[in-house]
Amino acid sequence: MVHTPVHASWLNQVEIFFSVVQRTVVSPNDFTDLTQIPDRLRAFEDRYNATAQPFQWKFTTTDLEDLLARLDRHTPDRQEQSSTPQAA
Repeated sequence: MVHTPVHASWLNQVEIFFSVVQRTVVSPNDFTDLTQIPDRLRAFEDRYNATAQPFQWKFTTTDLEDLLARLDRHTPDRQEQSSTPQAA
């Protein structure tokens, strides 16, 4: 099971998890038989679930609001940007 934060894209988290599986379980491809693949995946799952620890997110909704406000102050108005002639 993959626990994702409420403010992150769950798809990104799943992609990160599968990337870890690819790098640590599937590569290097040293399987002598296809039946070894599910065994190795199950062993990884058991080890991962035994050692996985939840972590505390430090980025709060207040932090997000502050970040968006700072970005908004530095983003020119789109209409103003498109009507201004560009210097060549």
